[in-house]
Amino acid sequence: MLGTLVVAHRDRELVVSSAHQRCVLALLLLEADRVVSVDRLVDVLWSDDEVPKTARNVVQGCVSGLRRLLAADPGVRLAHQPPGYRLVVDPERVDLHRFRALRGQPGDGGDRAAVLRQALDLWRGEPLADVAAPGLAAVKQTLVESRLSTLEDYADLELRAGRHGGLVHELTSAAAEHPLRERLHGLLMRALHRAGRPGDALKVFQDIRVALSTELGVDPSAELRRLHGQVLRTDPELDPPTRAAVGSAAVGSVGVGSARVGAVGTGAVGVGSVGMGAVGVVPRQLPPDPAGFTGRGDELAGLTATLDARAREGKTVVISAIGGAGGIGKTWLVLHWAHRHADRFPDGQLFVDLRGFSPEGQPMTPTVATRGFLDALGVEVGRIPLDPHAQTALFRTLVADKRLLVVLDNAFDAAQVTPLLPGSGSCTVLVTSRDKLPGLIIGHGAHHVPLDVLGAAAARDLLVNRLGAARVAAEPAAVDELIALCGGFPLALSIVAGRAHTRPRFSLAAIAAELRVSGIDALDDGDPAASLPAVLSWSYRALSPEQARVLALLATAPGPHTSLPAAASLCGLPPGRTTAVLRSLERASLLTVDPAGRHRMHDLIRHYAAERAEHDVTAGDRSAALRRVVDFYLHTAHAGDRLLNPVASSVELDPAVPGCRPQPLSDDAAALDWFDTEHPCLLAAHHAAVAEGLHQVVWKLAKVLETFHRRRSRLHDSVTLWRAAHAAAGHLGDPVVRTVTHRHLGGALARTGRPADALDHLHQAAAVADRIGDAPNLAVAHLALAWALEQRGDDREALEHTAQALGLYRRLGNPVREAMALNGMGWYAARLGHYDDARGHCEAALLLNRRHRHRDGEAGTLDSLAYIDHHTGRHEASVARYREALEIFRELDDVYQIADSLDHIGLPHAALGQHDEARSAWREALRMYRAQRRDDDAERVRGRLAALDAGPEQDR
Repeated sequence: MLGTLVVAHRDRELVVSSAHQRCVLALLLLEADRVVSVDRLVDVLWSDDEVPKTARNVVQGCVSGLRRLLAADPGVRLAHQPPGYRLVVDPERVDLHRFRALRGQPGDGGDRAAVLRQALDLWRGEPLADVAAPGLAAVKQTLVESRLSTLEDYADLELRAGRHGGLVHELTSAAAEHPLRERLHGLLMRALHRAGRPGDALKVFQDIRVALSTELGVDPSAELRRLHGQVLRTDPELDPPTRAAVGSAAVGSVGVGSARVGAVGTGAVGVGSVGMGAVGVVPRQLPPDPAGFTGRGDELAGLTATLDARAREGKTVVISAIGGAGGIGKTWLVLHWAHRHADRFPDGQLFVDLRGFSPEGQPMTPTVATRGFLDALGVEVGRIPLDPHAQTALFRTLVADKRLLVVLDNAFDAAQVTPLLPGSGSCTVLVTSRDKLPGLIIGHGAHHVPLDVLGAAAARDLLVNRLGAARVAAEPAAVDELIALCGGFPLALSIVAGRAHTRPRFSLAAIAAELRVSGIDALDDGDPAASLPAVLSWSYRALSPEQARVLALLATAPGPHTSLPAAASLCGLPPGRTTAVLRSLERASLLTVDPAGRHRMHDLIRHYAAERAEHDVTAGDRSAALRRVVDFYLHTAHAGDRLLNPVASSVELDPAVPGCRPQPLSDDAAALDWFDTEHPCLLAAHHAAVAEGLHQVVWKLAKVLETFHRRRSRLHDSVTLWRAAHAAAGHLGDPVVRTVTHRHLGGALARTGRPADALDHLHQAAAVADRIGDAPNLAVAHLALAWALEQRGDDREALEHTAQALGLYRRLGNPVREAMALNGMGWYAARLGHYDDARGHCEAALLLNRRHRHRDGEAGTLDSLAYIDHHTGRHEASVARYREALEIFRELDDVYQIADSLDHIGLPHAALGQHDEARSAWREALRMYRAQRRDDDAERVRGRLAALDAGPEQDR
């Protein structure tokens, strides 16, 4: 079974020489036709403390090699599907999945036996024999267990049918490999007795009796002892059934387990009462159903669906791992589901708090938990073996084939849980943990159920359940604020509700104000179980010093999220090490990772971690971390700006501080995507630089964000940053910086409809540049003055400033900027009605822009030429020019200019009577103007649409 990585269950083998490739292929085969994430592949290949820096590269290399090996088979394809890979193959071609399908087929008697025989014939040696991976060790054991239980079921069916001749050899071999398996030995005894070998049957009993005594310190079960007595006295009950009896025998009526009334399992032979002092004990250990439980409909339905699906697949143990932060409601979910479905577990429910994260500090050992389970199952104290492994084996023996629910609450890690898992039978196991328990997911096929915060509706329902609908309805604004401040955290909401319930005279607004002022401290009720800071502290205490430092620094990082490259600079760690630490924090449910790889922290966790940073991280370390991450954003943004606008004047940056690793950006599309993603963090980094008095960083960040802000029409963000930059320039005493900040602040004000304020700054920029002989900045100031004067309606003076800029650029020998000024000359000439001059200037500008491959300038000039064509009656040519301009602006993803060109192209469309085209362009322009908060432009286009809609109606 996957011993040589069989891809076509009996007729085709794929032998892979690379150890890593074998491991990757094994997991992909185990999860055939399902996506396996890269993180999961890494977890399988290496333990947490051994993950190399090149782990992802190794996985990618394995995938590439496997693709080459699989290329010859058209029925198998290895596809990349974020966040990992999917082996696209018919499960019928994979021996393991064919085995499971056969194992899960319904039926009884001879037909069922024949199907199980087919399943067993798929096995050829030890499963995954040539696969050595830490994360697959438990999978191997699970596969062995599945094969053994199938063999036992098959043998039981054959014995019922009187077909014992072919069983002895196979059962003898299996019993030798598994000397403690009572059901297997009982079946072998029955087969030997019917084969006329009672002496050998008795020897089998003696062998297992000695093995159980030596290894586990227990005697054989009552059922096995009963079978031994039957062999000794040649009990006729052991004789093969008659043909009539075979046809009428009920499932479970024959075998070692025949004395167990009501046992439910895949076969009749069982050892469910071994060592029990109180036969028939049914444990009912579930704590009460949480009062006022609300929400989680999808998660509850998912748990039920998983149980149903696993039952259909014939899985023996159903494990669901419920993960999430402390206080997120994991235990509430499990208990509510368990009480709703208690009838599905007639053999009882076991529950234990493993104290993985608790005030006691030390998690419960599996041995203590197992001993509690044995007590609950009625095992006499004197019959409980001393050896922990023997106790685990006894527990698994007792629950074999029982329909039992096992709830393992508050687990620390998979190692604590694994010894408590039933080995076979029809048990269901629910595990809750702040750790994501990848070992259970990979090694035991656990179904992962991640819990997030409650939505607004569920949060409101929780408050209604605790406080009553009338009190909640009386203060809707306060309730909204409480829900927002608690961020959907169930424990936080419950604490708030409890406080309001015990203070009936307090308004909810007063409680909200307390929470608003005191933050997370307001959620500390003294009782550790009902205090969010205390609950979070248990997770924090479980972290290593390195993990705690990284969590604390992330809480102080600027912005709502942190990418891996930013986190590496923040913490001053190599990327590989940063990845390992972030993954451990994610496993601990203290961080979440979105599909784009950004790490986020719930606000309440962030507040707690930030408080820990004040105590546990020195001020010097916090300051150095902030400087590294601010430098990361500055240097990466600088590189991105150069890609977006290579012809713009650039700022000179000092080298990045030690430990800062700016993120490489491959091209302008990657740069624009990075700016879009990281913009909230860039604004936060700028704010942090202002607070820290990093004046050079303040104005330079504003400068490198300018192109992005213009393309994305983030006009008000631009004003905010340039106001701060202008204030920072006052501390630096550098006249060039003062010129730049005056000019950009003036331009930002002009674009937001404040030409008077803009002109004041722009005149100062020109004056300073003229005084210090800074010709490049003086030329740019003249162009900016022209733009602001246009907003005021003074096109003639705008033309004069543009002419001065043109002269300066020609003397400076800057052809790209010369083209910009020429286009400005043409634009203002056209607005003044001098169309021939305008066309000449613009055609010269277009030639220069195309010669120097300045796409932005080319699009702007095409827009100007289209304007000239429209106003000289060449409407078709105008539409064509506007379309060319729009194509380039869309290519550049410049939403500011796209909106303007859509506004403009509507005019020649309307002049040509193309009303549908005009309407479509103006509607899109209106939507974009509104999104960009360009209210005056939006109102103008709305008027054009109204006039257009009115005209055709009058015509009709």
